[in-house]
Amino acid sequence: MVNLSSSVIAWLLTVLDIAVSVVASLHVIFYKRDTRSAIGWIGLIWLSPLLGTVVYVLLGINRIDRKARYLRRCQRSHADRAGGDRAEHFEVAVAWDRPRFDSLVRLGDRVTRWPLLVGHELEILDGGDRAYDAMLEAIDGASRSIGLCTYIFDPDRVGQRFVEALERAVGRGVAVRVLIDGIGARHSWRSVVGSLRRAGVPTAEFLPTLVPVWLPYLNLRNHRKILVVDGAVGFTGGLNILEEYCATLDLEPARQKRDLHFQVTGPAVSHLQRVFADDWHFSTGESLEGDAWFPRLPAAGPILARGVVDGPDDDRDNLINMILGALACAQTSVAVATPYFLPDVRLISALEVAALRGVAVDIVLPSTNNHKLVQWASMTPVGQVLEGGCRVWFSPPPFDHSKVLVVDRTWTFLGSANLDPRSLRLNFEFNLECYGAELAERIHDWIQNRIQTAAPVTVEWLNSRSLPVRLRDGTARLLSPYL
Repeated sequence: MVNLSSSVIAWLLTVLDIAVSVVASLHVIFYKRDTRSAIGWIGLIWLSPLLGTVVYVLLGINRIDRKARYLRRCQRSHADRAGGDRAEHFEVAVAWDRPRFDSLVRLGDRVTRWPLLVGHELEILDGGDRAYDAMLEAIDGASRSIGLCTYIFDPDRVGQRFVEALERAVGRGVAVRVLIDGIGARHSWRSVVGSLRRAGVPTAEFLPTLVPVWLPYLNLRNHRKILVVDGAVGFTGGLNILEEYCATLDLEPARQKRDLHFQVTGPAVSHLQRVFADDWHFSTGESLEGDAWFPRLPAAGPILARGVVDGPDDDRDNLINMILGALACAQTSVAVATPYFLPDVRLISALEVAALRGVAVDIVLPSTNNHKLVQWASMTPVGQVLEGGCRVWFSPPPFDHSKVLVVDRTWTFLGSANLDPRSLRLNFEFNLECYGAELAERIHDWIQNRIQTAAPVTVEWLNSRSLPVRLRDGTARLLSPYL
Protein backbone atom coordinates (compact mmCIF):
# COMPACT_ATOMS: atom_id res chain seq x y z
CA MET A 1 0.00 0.00 0.00
CA VAL A 2 2.84 2.38 0.91
CA ASN A 3 4.66 1.62 -2.34
CA LEU A 4 1.44 2.10 -4.30
CA SER A 5 0.77 5.45 -2.61
CA SER A 6 4.31 6.62 -3.31
CA SER A 7 3.94 5.66 -6.94
CA VAL A 8 0.65 7.53 -7.22
CA ILE A 9 2.16 10.65 -5.61
CA ALA A 10 5.17 10.51 -7.94
CA TRP A 11 2.87 10.08 -10.93
CA LEU A 12 0.70 13.02 -9.83
CA LEU A 13 3.76 15.23 -9.32
CA THR A 14 5.03 14.31 -12.77
CA VAL A 15 1.69 15.13 -14.35
CA LEU A 16 1.54 18.40 -12.38
CA ASP A 17 5.04 19.37 -13.48
CA ILE A 18 4.25 18.66 -17.12
CA ALA A 19 0.99 20.58 -16.92
CA VAL A 20 2.46 23.71 -15.33
CA SER A 21 5.49 23.55 -17.64
CA VAL A 22 3.21 23.44 -20.68
CA VAL A 23 1.14 26.39 -19.39
CA ALA A 24 4.26 28.41 -18.54
CA SER A 25 5.83 27.59 -21.92
CA LEU A 26 2.71 28.72 -23.75
CA HIS A 27 2.81 31.98 -21.80
CA VAL A 28 6.44 32.48 -22.87
CA ILE A 29 5.60 31.75 -26.52
CA PHE A 30 2.69 34.19 -26.56
CA TYR A 31 4.20 37.07 -24.57
CA LYS A 32 8.01 37.07 -24.90
CA ARG A 33 9.10 39.02 -27.97
CA ASP A 34 12.83 38.38 -27.67
CA THR A 35 13.63 34.95 -29.16
CA ARG A 36 16.71 34.33 -27.05
CA SER A 37 14.85 35.28 -23.89
CA ALA A 38 11.98 32.96 -24.82
CA ILE A 39 14.34 30.04 -25.49
CA GLY A 40 16.12 30.67 -22.18
CA TRP A 41 12.89 30.75 -20.18
CA ILE A 42 11.51 27.61 -21.83
CA GLY A 43 14.79 25.81 -21.18
CA LEU A 44 14.71 26.80 -17.51
CA ILE A 45 11.07 25.76 -17.17
CA TRP A 46 11.66 22.25 -18.56
CA LEU A 47 15.14 21.59 -17.15
CA SER A 48 14.24 22.67 -13.60
CA PRO A 49 10.98 20.89 -12.74
CA LEU A 50 8.53 23.20 -10.94
CA LEU A 51 11.38 25.44 -9.75
CA GLY A 52 11.85 26.85 -13.26
CA THR A 53 8.16 27.71 -13.46
CA VAL A 54 8.26 29.38 -10.06
CA VAL A 55 11.25 31.50 -11.12
CA TYR A 56 9.47 32.47 -14.33
CA VAL A 57 6.34 33.49 -12.43
CA LEU A 58 8.45 35.64 -10.08
CA LEU A 59 10.80 37.23 -12.61
CA GLY A 60 9.45 36.68 -16.09
CA ILE A 61 5.83 37.85 -16.01
CA ASN A 62 4.97 41.53 -16.35
CA ARG A 63 2.31 42.04 -13.66
CA ILE A 64 2.09 45.74 -14.39
CA ASP A 65 0.74 45.42 -17.89
CA ARG A 66 -2.94 44.94 -17.09
CA LYS A 67 -3.21 48.00 -14.84
CA ALA A 68 -0.87 49.92 -17.12
CA ARG A 69 -3.15 49.46 -20.12
CA TYR A 70 -5.55 51.79 -18.38
CA LEU A 71 -2.72 54.25 -17.70
CA ARG A 72 -1.73 54.12 -21.37
CA ARG A 73 -5.30 54.88 -22.45
CA CYS A 74 -5.34 57.88 -20.11
CA GLN A 75 -2.03 59.12 -21.47
CA ARG A 76 -3.19 58.85 -25.08
CA SER A 77 -6.49 60.55 -24.34
CA HIS A 78 -4.60 63.53 -22.92
CA ALA A 79 -1.86 63.65 -25.54
CA ASP A 80 -3.34 66.44 -27.59
CA ARG A 81 -3.76 68.68 -24.55
CA ALA A 82 -0.03 69.25 -24.07
CA GLY A 83 0.33 72.96 -24.86
CA GLY A 84 2.85 74.61 -27.10
CA ASP A 85 3.62 75.18 -30.73
CA ARG A 86 5.01 72.45 -32.92
CA ALA A 87 8.49 72.88 -34.33
CA GLU A 88 7.16 73.99 -37.69
CA HIS A 89 10.27 76.09 -38.29
CA PHE A 90 12.87 73.53 -37.33
CA GLU A 91 15.40 75.14 -39.64
CA VAL A 92 15.56 78.19 -37.33
CA ALA A 93 17.39 76.14 -34.71
CA VAL A 94 19.51 73.77 -36.80
CA ALA A 95 19.37 75.00 -40.39
CA TRP A 96 22.74 73.57 -41.37
CA ASP A 97 21.76 70.09 -40.16
CA ARG A 98 18.10 70.00 -41.09
CA PRO A 99 18.20 67.13 -43.63
CA ARG A 100 19.83 64.83 -41.10
CA PHE A 101 17.88 65.82 -38.01
CA ASP A 102 14.55 65.96 -39.82
CA SER A 103 14.61 62.16 -39.93
CA LEU A 104 15.18 62.04 -36.17
CA VAL A 105 12.29 64.46 -35.63
CA ARG A 106 10.04 62.21 -37.71
CA LEU A 107 11.18 59.21 -35.67
CA GLY A 108 10.28 61.05 -32.48
CA ASP A 109 6.88 61.95 -33.92
CA ARG A 110 6.16 58.27 -34.52
CA VAL A 111 7.54 56.65 -31.36
CA THR A 112 6.37 59.26 -28.85
CA ARG A 113 2.93 60.70 -28.31
CA TRP A 114 3.94 64.35 -28.39
CA PRO A 115 5.16 66.81 -31.02
CA LEU A 116 8.54 68.49 -30.82
CA LEU A 117 7.90 71.92 -29.30
CA VAL A 118 9.74 75.23 -29.70
CA GLY A 119 10.74 77.76 -27.06
CA HIS A 120 12.63 76.25 -24.12
CA GLU A 121 15.39 77.14 -21.71
CA LEU A 122 17.26 74.50 -19.70
CA GLU A 123 19.54 75.29 -16.79
CA ILE A 124 22.14 72.65 -15.89
CA LEU A 125 22.13 71.94 -12.15
CA ASP A 126 25.42 70.16 -11.42
CA GLY A 127 25.22 68.31 -8.11
CA GLY A 128 22.71 68.05 -5.32
CA ASP A 129 23.70 71.28 -3.55
CA ARG A 130 22.76 73.41 -6.54
CA ALA A 131 19.81 71.31 -7.72
CA TYR A 132 18.11 70.98 -4.33
CA ASP A 133 18.47 74.71 -3.63
CA ALA A 134 16.82 75.52 -6.97
CA MET A 135 14.03 72.99 -6.41
CA LEU A 136 13.35 74.20 -2.87
CA GLU A 137 13.34 77.82 -4.03
CA ALA A 138 10.75 76.93 -6.66
CA ILE A 139 8.63 75.08 -4.08
CA ASP A 140 8.77 78.05 -1.72
CA GLY A 141 7.67 80.32 -4.59
CA ALA A 142 4.74 78.12 -5.63
CA SER A 143 1.30 79.73 -5.59
CA ARG A 144 -0.96 77.16 -7.26
CA SER A 145 0.38 73.62 -7.60
CA ILE A 146 3.33 71.32 -6.95
CA GLY A 147 3.70 67.83 -8.44
CA LEU A 148 6.70 65.78 -7.29
CA CYS A 149 7.52 62.27 -8.50
CA THR A 150 10.72 60.55 -7.44
CA TYR A 151 12.19 57.10 -7.06
CA ILE A 152 14.03 57.61 -3.74
CA PHE A 153 12.95 60.16 -1.12
CA ASP A 154 14.90 59.63 2.10
CA PRO A 155 14.00 61.24 5.44
CA ASP A 156 17.57 62.48 5.86
CA ARG A 157 18.77 66.10 6.15
CA VAL A 158 17.92 66.86 2.51
CA GLY A 159 14.63 64.98 2.65
CA GLN A 160 13.60 66.88 5.77
CA ARG A 161 14.18 70.19 3.97
CA PHE A 162 11.78 69.04 1.25
CA VAL A 163 9.20 67.86 3.80
CA GLU A 164 9.28 71.26 5.51
CA ALA A 165 9.08 73.18 2.21
CA LEU A 166 6.15 71.09 1.03
CA GLU A 167 4.42 71.56 4.40
CA ARG A 168 4.83 75.33 4.05
CA ALA A 169 3.33 75.15 0.55
CA VAL A 170 0.30 73.24 1.83
CA GLY A 171 -0.08 75.88 4.55
CA ARG A 172 -0.21 78.60 1.85
CA GLY A 173 -3.04 76.78 0.12
CA VAL A 174 -0.96 75.33 -2.72
CA ALA A 175 -2.26 72.06 -4.21
CA VAL A 176 0.59 69.63 -3.48
CA ARG A 177 0.89 66.01 -4.65
CA VAL A 178 3.89 63.76 -3.93
CA LEU A 179 4.37 60.36 -5.57
CA ILE A 180 7.18 58.05 -4.44
CA ASP A 181 8.00 54.63 -5.81
CA GLY A 182 6.97 51.82 -3.49
CA ILE A 183 10.52 50.50 -3.21
CA GLY A 184 12.25 53.89 -3.22
CA ALA A 185 10.05 55.04 -0.33
CA ARG A 186 11.80 52.37 1.76
CA HIS A 187 15.33 53.09 0.63
CA SER A 188 16.16 53.60 4.31
CA TRP A 189 14.55 51.73 7.19
CA ARG A 190 12.50 54.80 8.16
CA SER A 191 10.15 55.79 5.36
CA VAL A 192 9.50 59.46 4.59
CA VAL A 193 5.86 58.74 3.70
CA GLY A 194 4.73 59.02 7.31
CA SER A 195 6.52 62.35 7.79
CA LEU A 196 4.90 63.78 4.66
CA ARG A 197 1.43 62.66 5.62
CA ARG A 198 1.79 63.97 9.18
CA ALA A 199 2.78 67.30 7.61
CA GLY A 200 -0.48 67.30 5.68
CA VAL A 201 1.16 66.64 2.30
CA PRO A 202 -0.96 64.38 0.03
CA THR A 203 1.41 61.50 -0.65
CA ALA A 204 1.04 58.23 -2.53
CA GLU A 205 3.26 55.27 -3.34
CA PHE A 206 3.58 53.96 -6.88
CA LEU A 207 2.86 50.21 -6.81
CA PRO A 208 3.50 49.70 -3.09
CA THR A 209 5.06 46.34 -2.30
CA LEU A 210 6.01 44.21 0.67
CA VAL A 211 9.19 43.06 -1.08
CA PRO A 212 12.15 44.41 0.92
CA VAL A 213 14.34 47.13 -0.52
CA TRP A 214 17.30 44.79 -0.68
CA LEU A 215 15.50 42.76 -3.37
CA PRO A 216 14.97 45.53 -5.94
CA TYR A 217 15.60 43.31 -8.95
CA LEU A 218 12.25 41.54 -8.42
CA ASN A 219 10.36 44.75 -9.11
CA LEU A 220 9.41 46.92 -12.06
CA ARG A 221 9.65 50.40 -10.64
CA ASN A 222 8.80 54.04 -11.30
CA HIS A 223 12.29 55.49 -11.79
CA ARG A 224 11.11 58.92 -13.00
CA LYS A 225 12.32 62.13 -11.37
CA ILE A 226 9.90 64.98 -12.04
CA LEU A 227 9.06 68.17 -10.17
CA VAL A 228 6.65 70.70 -11.69
CA VAL A 229 5.76 73.94 -9.90
CA ASP A 230 2.66 75.93 -10.90
CA GLY A 231 2.61 73.94 -14.13
CA ALA A 232 5.28 76.28 -15.49
CA VAL A 233 8.70 75.36 -14.04
CA GLY A 234 9.93 71.80 -14.33
CA PHE A 235 12.86 69.82 -12.98
CA THR A 236 14.04 66.47 -14.28
CA GLY A 237 17.23 64.44 -14.52
CA GLY A 238 18.90 61.78 -12.44
CA LEU A 239 18.75 63.11 -8.88
CA ASN A 240 16.82 61.32 -6.18
CA ILE A 241 16.07 63.19 -2.95
CA LEU A 242 19.03 61.97 -0.97
CA GLU A 243 21.73 63.77 1.01
CA GLU A 244 24.46 61.64 -0.60
CA TYR A 245 24.36 63.96 -3.64
CA CYS A 246 25.40 67.01 -1.58
CA ALA A 247 29.15 67.64 -1.63
CA THR A 248 28.90 70.25 1.14
CA LEU A 249 27.57 67.79 3.72
CA ASP A 250 29.99 65.94 5.95
CA LEU A 251 29.63 62.44 4.51
CA GLU A 252 31.93 59.46 4.30
CA PRO A 253 33.65 59.39 0.88
CA ALA A 254 32.14 55.99 0.09
CA ARG A 255 28.61 57.43 0.45
CA GLN A 256 29.10 60.47 -1.79
CA LYS A 257 27.49 60.64 -5.23
CA ARG A 258 27.30 63.20 -8.00
CA ASP A 259 24.65 63.76 -10.64
CA LEU A 260 23.09 66.22 -13.07
CA HIS A 261 19.62 67.69 -12.88
CA PHE A 262 17.90 70.25 -15.13
CA GLN A 263 15.51 73.13 -14.64
CA VAL A 264 13.14 73.44 -17.61
CA THR A 265 10.92 76.31 -18.71
CA GLY A 266 8.82 76.42 -21.84
CA PRO A 267 5.90 74.48 -23.39
CA ALA A 268 7.38 70.99 -22.86
CA VAL A 269 6.96 71.43 -19.10
CA SER A 270 3.42 70.31 -19.87
CA HIS A 271 4.92 66.96 -20.90
CA LEU A 272 6.51 66.57 -17.46
CA GLN A 273 3.23 67.55 -15.84
CA ARG A 274 1.18 65.15 -17.96
CA VAL A 275 3.42 62.22 -17.02
CA PHE A 276 3.14 63.15 -13.36
CA ALA A 277 -0.64 63.56 -13.58
CA ASP A 278 -1.04 60.19 -15.30
CA ASP A 279 1.15 58.42 -12.73
CA TRP A 280 -0.76 60.10 -9.92
CA HIS A 281 -4.11 59.07 -11.42
CA PHE A 282 -2.80 55.52 -11.90
CA SER A 283 -1.80 55.37 -8.22
CA THR A 284 -4.70 57.22 -6.58
CA GLY A 285 -7.56 57.57 -9.05
CA GLU A 286 -7.49 61.37 -8.70
CA SER A 287 -7.41 63.45 -11.90
CA LEU A 288 -5.32 66.61 -11.96
CA GLU A 289 -6.72 69.10 -14.47
CA GLY A 290 -7.29 72.79 -14.94
CA ASP A 291 -5.11 75.88 -15.17
CA ALA A 292 -3.47 75.27 -11.81
CA TRP A 293 -1.83 72.19 -13.26
CA PHE A 294 -1.85 72.93 -17.00
CA PRO A 295 -1.54 76.65 -17.76
CA ARG A 296 -0.76 77.93 -21.22
CA LEU A 297 3.04 78.12 -21.42
CA PRO A 298 4.85 80.81 -23.44
CA ALA A 299 8.19 80.35 -25.16
CA ALA A 300 11.16 80.80 -22.84
CA GLY A 301 14.24 80.17 -24.97
CA PRO A 302 15.70 78.81 -28.22
CA ILE A 303 15.75 75.08 -27.44
CA LEU A 304 13.40 72.57 -29.10
CA ALA A 305 12.24 69.82 -26.75
CA ARG A 306 9.81 67.00 -26.22
CA GLY A 307 9.18 64.38 -23.55
CA VAL A 308 9.91 60.71 -24.21
CA VAL A 309 8.02 58.31 -21.95
CA ASP A 310 8.72 54.61 -21.65
CA GLY A 311 7.90 51.72 -19.37
CA PRO A 312 6.87 48.08 -19.14
CA ASP A 313 3.33 49.16 -20.06
CA ASP A 314 4.44 50.13 -23.58
CA ASP A 315 5.64 47.76 -26.31
CA ARG A 316 7.14 50.45 -28.53
CA ASP A 317 10.60 50.70 -26.86
CA ASN A 318 10.53 54.48 -27.12
CA LEU A 319 13.81 55.18 -25.35
CA ILE A 320 15.96 52.66 -27.19
CA ASN A 321 14.40 53.63 -30.52
CA MET A 322 15.23 57.30 -29.96
CA ILE A 323 18.80 56.43 -28.95
CA LEU A 324 19.27 54.16 -31.96
CA GLY A 325 17.86 56.84 -34.26
CA ALA A 326 20.19 59.49 -32.85
CA LEU A 327 23.25 57.24 -33.18
CA ALA A 328 22.32 56.57 -36.79
CA CYS A 329 22.25 60.34 -37.42
CA ALA A 330 25.62 61.00 -35.75
CA GLN A 331 28.35 62.28 -38.07
CA THR A 332 31.05 63.74 -35.82
CA SER A 333 30.66 62.89 -32.13
CA VAL A 334 28.72 60.91 -29.55
CA ALA A 335 29.32 61.60 -25.85
CA VAL A 336 27.68 59.42 -23.20
CA ALA A 337 27.73 59.49 -19.42
CA THR A 338 25.84 56.73 -17.62
CA PRO A 339 26.21 54.99 -14.25
CA TYR A 340 25.00 51.60 -15.48
CA PHE A 341 26.15 50.25 -18.85
CA LEU A 342 24.40 47.02 -19.82
CA PRO A 343 23.37 47.69 -23.44
CA ASP A 344 21.59 45.04 -25.47
CA VAL A 345 22.92 43.78 -28.79
CA ARG A 346 21.09 46.52 -30.74
CA LEU A 347 22.70 49.34 -28.79
CA ILE A 348 26.14 47.71 -28.84
CA SER A 349 25.90 47.36 -32.62
CA ALA A 350 24.72 50.98 -33.05
CA LEU A 351 27.64 52.30 -30.99
CA GLU A 352 30.11 50.13 -32.91
CA VAL A 353 28.69 51.15 -36.29
CA ALA A 354 28.89 54.83 -35.34
CA ALA A 355 32.54 54.42 -34.37
CA LEU A 356 33.31 52.44 -37.52
CA ARG A 357 31.77 55.26 -39.58
CA GLY A 358 34.37 57.60 -38.10
CA VAL A 359 32.24 59.14 -35.36
CA ALA A 360 34.17 59.86 -32.13
CA VAL A 361 32.25 57.84 -29.51
CA ASP A 362 33.14 58.51 -25.85
CA ILE A 363 31.46 56.57 -23.03
CA VAL A 364 32.11 57.70 -19.45
CA LEU A 365 31.37 55.22 -16.65
CA PRO A 366 32.09 55.33 -12.91
CA SER A 367 35.25 53.48 -11.89
CA THR A 368 33.51 52.19 -8.76
CA ASN A 369 29.84 51.33 -9.02
CA ASN A 370 27.33 51.28 -6.18
CA HIS A 371 25.98 47.96 -7.54
CA LYS A 372 28.82 45.48 -7.81
CA LEU A 373 26.89 42.99 -9.93
CA VAL A 374 26.21 45.72 -12.49
CA GLN A 375 29.87 46.73 -12.55
CA TRP A 376 31.00 43.15 -13.09
CA ALA A 377 28.37 42.48 -15.76
CA SER A 378 29.28 45.67 -17.65
CA MET A 379 32.82 44.48 -18.41
CA THR A 380 31.67 42.29 -21.30
CA PRO A 381 29.84 45.05 -23.25
CA VAL A 382 32.69 47.45 -22.44
CA GLY A 383 35.05 45.05 -24.21
CA GLN A 384 32.69 44.73 -27.15
CA VAL A 385 32.36 48.47 -27.79
CA LEU A 386 36.11 48.96 -27.34
CA GLU A 387 36.76 46.39 -30.04
CA GLY A 388 34.30 48.29 -32.25
CA GLY A 389 36.32 51.50 -31.96
CA CYS A 390 34.54 53.32 -29.13
CA ARG A 391 36.47 54.97 -26.31
CA VAL A 392 35.54 54.11 -22.73
CA TRP A 393 36.59 56.06 -19.65
CA PHE A 394 36.36 55.28 -15.94
CA SER A 395 35.73 58.44 -13.91
CA PRO A 396 37.14 58.52 -10.36
CA PRO A 397 35.00 58.66 -7.21
CA PRO A 398 32.63 59.92 -6.03
CA PHE A 399 30.20 57.63 -7.82
CA ASP A 400 28.78 59.44 -10.85
CA HIS A 401 25.03 58.84 -11.29
CA SER A 402 24.70 61.23 -14.27
CA LYS A 403 22.87 60.11 -17.42
CA VAL A 404 23.23 62.21 -20.56
CA LEU A 405 23.80 61.57 -24.25
CA VAL A 406 24.94 64.22 -26.75
CA VAL A 407 25.10 63.71 -30.53
CA ASP A 408 27.10 66.07 -32.79
CA ARG A 409 26.92 68.79 -30.13
CA THR A 410 23.34 69.47 -31.24
CA TRP A 411 20.99 66.79 -29.90
CA THR A 412 20.80 66.02 -26.18
CA PHE A 413 19.00 63.19 -24.41
CA LEU A 414 18.62 63.66 -20.65
CA GLY A 415 16.47 62.35 -17.85
CA SER A 416 16.12 59.31 -15.61
CA ALA A 417 17.03 56.47 -17.99
CA ASN A 418 20.24 54.47 -17.74
CA LEU A 419 21.70 52.33 -20.52
CA ASP A 420 20.59 49.05 -18.98
CA PRO A 421 17.65 46.65 -19.32
CA ARG A 422 15.87 47.99 -16.26
CA SER A 423 15.64 51.48 -17.71
CA LEU A 424 15.19 50.55 -21.35
CA ARG A 425 12.71 47.72 -20.77
CA LEU A 426 11.60 47.17 -17.18
CA ASN A 427 11.22 50.52 -15.39
CA PHE A 428 8.97 53.54 -15.89
CA GLU A 429 11.24 56.32 -17.20
CA PHE A 430 11.05 59.87 -18.52
CA ASN A 431 13.60 61.64 -20.72
CA LEU A 432 13.70 64.89 -22.67
CA GLU A 433 15.13 65.11 -26.16
CA CYS A 434 16.48 68.56 -26.88
CA TYR A 435 17.76 70.26 -30.02
CA GLY A 436 20.01 73.25 -29.44
CA ALA A 437 23.73 73.80 -29.99
CA GLU A 438 24.32 75.88 -26.86
CA LEU A 439 22.85 73.32 -24.44
CA ALA A 440 24.51 70.41 -26.24
CA GLU A 441 27.88 72.19 -26.24
CA ARG A 442 27.68 72.79 -22.50
CA ILE A 443 26.84 69.16 -21.73
CA HIS A 444 29.42 67.90 -24.23
CA ASP A 445 32.04 70.07 -22.51
CA TRP A 446 30.88 68.78 -19.11
CA ILE A 447 31.50 65.22 -20.31
CA GLN A 448 34.89 66.20 -21.72
CA ASN A 449 35.83 67.68 -18.34
CA ARG A 450 34.92 64.34 -16.76
CA ILE A 451 37.18 62.64 -19.28
CA GLN A 452 40.11 64.89 -18.29
CA THR A 453 40.19 63.24 -14.85
CA ALA A 454 39.14 59.76 -16.02
CA ALA A 455 41.24 56.71 -16.82
CA PRO A 456 41.02 55.23 -20.33
CA VAL A 457 39.88 51.61 -20.52
CA THR A 458 41.70 49.40 -23.00
CA VAL A 459 41.17 45.95 -24.45
CA GLU A 460 44.66 45.03 -23.18
CA TRP A 461 43.69 45.92 -19.61
CA LEU A 462 40.47 43.90 -19.85
CA ASN A 463 42.38 40.87 -21.17
CA SER A 464 45.04 41.19 -18.48
CA ARG A 465 42.57 40.61 -15.65
CA SER A 466 42.91 37.30 -13.84
CA LEU A 467 40.88 34.29 -14.93
CA PRO A 468 38.74 34.26 -11.74
CA VAL A 469 37.87 37.94 -12.25
CA ARG A 470 36.93 37.41 -15.90
CA LEU A 471 34.88 34.36 -14.92
CA ARG A 472 33.09 36.37 -12.24
CA ASP A 473 32.33 39.19 -14.68
CA GLY A 474 31.17 36.82 -17.42
CA THR A 475 28.87 35.02 -14.99
CA ALA A 476 27.42 38.32 -13.78
CA ARG A 477 26.73 39.22 -17.43
CA LEU A 478 24.30 36.28 -17.60
CA LEU A 479 22.17 38.10 -15.02
CA SER A 480 22.13 41.39 -16.94
CA PRO A 481 18.46 41.12 -18.08
CA TYR A 482 17.48 41.40 -14.39
CA LEU A 483 20.03 43.97 -13.22
